[in-house]
Amino acid sequence: MSEIIPHWLQKQADISPEHLALETPEGKKMTFLELHEAADICAKKLAGIGVQAGSRVAVLSHNSIGMVVLVHALSYIGATLILLNTRLTAAEWSFQLKDSEADLLLLAAKYEEQASPLGIPVQTIEKLPEQESQGYSRHTELDLDDVFSIIYTSGTTGNPKGVEHTYGNHWWSAIGSALNLGLSKEDKWLSPLPMFHVGGLSSLFKSAIYGMPLYVTQGFDEEVVQTAITKHGVTIVSVVTVMLQRLMQLQEAEGITYPSSFRCMLLGGGPAPLHVLEEAKQRRIPVFQSYGMTETASQIVTLSPEDSIRKLGSAGKALVPAQLRIAGDSGLAKPEEPGEIQVKGPMVTKGYYRNPEATEASFQEGWLATGDIGYTDKDGYLYVLDRRKDLIISGGENIYPAEVEGVLTSHPCIKEAAVIGKTDDRWGAVPVAFLVKDKEISTEEMQDYCQGKLARYKIPKHWRWLDELPRNASNKLMRYKLQDQLGEEKA
Repeated sequence: MSEIIPHWLQKQADISPEHLALETPEGKKMTFLELHEAADICAKKLAGIGVQAGSRVAVLSHNSIGMVVLVHALSYIGATLILLNTRLTAAEWSFQLKDSEADLLLLAAKYEEQASPLGIPVQTIEKLPEQESQGYSRHTELDLDDVFSIIYTSGTTGNPKGVEHTYGNHWWSAIGSALNLGLSKEDKWLSPLPMFHVGGLSSLFKSAIYGMPLYVTQGFDEEVVQTAITKHGVTIVSVVTVMLQRLMQLQEAEGITYPSSFRCMLLGGGPAPLHVLEEAKQRRIPVFQSYGMTETASQIVTLSPEDSIRKLGSAGKALVPAQLRIAGDSGLAKPEEPGEIQVKGPMVTKGYYRNPEATEASFQEGWLATGDIGYTDKDGYLYVLDRRKDLIISGGENIYPAEVEGVLTSHPCIKEAAVIGKTDDRWGAVPVAFLVKDKEISTEEMQDYCQGKLARYKIPKHWRWLDELPRNASNKLMRYKLQDQLGEEKA
């Protein structure tokens, strides 16, 4: 029997109507009652243009209060939300719209021109017609087994896959996070991650489920985030490594420390270099590493507050409702032995939309094979090494790009670094470094710096200097674009 719960936004409007729900850097604020009323009005307008329970509605928008309202409005109707990445091309949007069988595309006005030739009914969010449907009936309950959202994977190899998330996936993701981090009446969460990615979307649901204010920014700006922490009571910020680095640079430039009320930076998006975590420790910035992916509806492993110093560098342990194991080449791996990270729990997707082959390939007896490499220590704490597909095997030796990148970025002249493998006739593959300078430095100096810090086979054999590294909307590194550069050089 499926589990039914009251709709989380309407529940907050009932029990905490005057409590702050949303806030922006521009000073706009909205209570939970006001958010509920805005979502209800939006739902009526959507129903007036034909959106109904079971409709499949794609959304193309940047972060905004309007997007938060729209997401809740679609859940009030009982429609399925399909989130599109604003940085993709029209051809990529077209594939996802067709693959997801979307009935309608709702978009922010700034994307009207780009999306005009997509061959699907389009409606601008800011210009929804005023007529309201008389047949609209708000969904006051949520069936946790119902699929609510579809988010496409990055598609770095082949076509992207549509990850289906049920209401239950989002619910258990929020509950698992709360049981790990705890909740405070003073909490206010800021997530500069885009809401069309699961990391940003999860903060929207946490806000409604916890009854916690969400500080809404269009994207990441270190000055906006720092001001939110120091002057507007933000207690938790979701970041990836490059965001944390920019915040620490600003903190140093302005000579400030964060108030004691600030609880943590929740760090995701891949393993962070140890020197970054050590610098944060010196600056008294609590950093809790986490591990998750689109398929796990955001984090599924997170470092607990009491372990943040003792287990520096670890992603922590699986959240209370989840399980974790490491699969070695011949059965389950022993402590300290690297293998594939596999996870299981109620926040894990049931599969990919219209792709039973990919679903079957990704699951083993209920366990999701993540494709990531890591190990657990003797105490059961997870350490993430890298993506399996990013692993470089050189002369039979494994090279984890994240480890090499950590050494490279520890040099004071290096702002960013990325390492990928290049085919080599002798060794099979050798590491190539792509670097962004903060100060002038030569390749020879970098090679000397790596001596004694890395085994010889891990030291990059080729060096490339860039003005910036290619990153997606969540500031995650897009290694495949660096591979494309190598391919172009070869050609």
